[in-house]
Amino acid sequence: MLLNEQLAGRTKPRLAVRLANSAEDIRRAQKLRFDVFAGEMGAELASRELGIDCDEYDELCDHLIVEDHTSGLIVGTYRMLPPAAARRAPCLYSEHEFDLGRLAHLRDSLIEMGRSCVHRDFRSGAVIALLWSGLADYVQQQGGAYLAGCASVSLTDGGHQAVSLYRQLEGKHLAPADWRVFPHLPLPLDRVIDNSAPVPLPPLIKGYLRAGAHVCGEPAWDPDFNCADFFMLLPMNQLNARYNKHFIS
Repeated sequence: MLLNEQLAGRTKPRLAVRLANSAEDIRRAQKLRFDVFAGEMGAELASRELGIDCDEYDELCDHLIVEDHTSGLIVGTYRMLPPAAARRAPCLYSEHEFDLGRLAHLRDSLIEMGRSCVHRDFRSGAVIALLWSGLADYVQQQGGAYLAGCASVSLTDGGHQAVSLYRQLEGKHLAPADWRVFPHLPLPLDRVIDNSAPVPLPPLIKGYLRAGAHVCGEPAWDPDFNCADFFMLLPMNQLNARYNKHFIS
């Protein structure tokens, strides 16, 4: 073995991000999604009997995965629906939850993201950073001008965190009126006690906001996944300057 091969083997990072390139990769990502969504969040999945989370959008989407080379596990995943594939779908996935009529003029340059999750033992931030890095490469390759998708907050506490979070975000991070979306099944904000105390930002929402994303309106209630979904929109030309070098270069 050559010396540089030996050194490369020693310095190979434990975690690496890439696009799924086989049916087996996608199935492993779907298994992680099942473990997180059904196992941890109690989601009612139509594919529960298969032990995976899958739907009709998986075949249209590209799948980003983070692998742990020590265990061989996929420990993080994201799926992306680029504009060309979105034109073959009956609608964007988010349109099952939101009226996106005001964003119609963005469709041809919008990449929809979803099904983001991280293995419970790898939620210190490194995996999310790798997912964002991989996403940056993907956006460049696809030429997307906007990133959009739902960020979920569990309702296992009765909705208190989700309501407090929305009240916390609506003052500073609400999108302009012409980018607003409207939930088909709104989270009943006025029926849940909001203690008005700041709540910790979920890592995914924190990442969106630090990059310069907007919250596009009130969250939707997703009974199947037992969560509140916040629709986020990130215009790439408004990417936060602090993140620009890290995210794009």
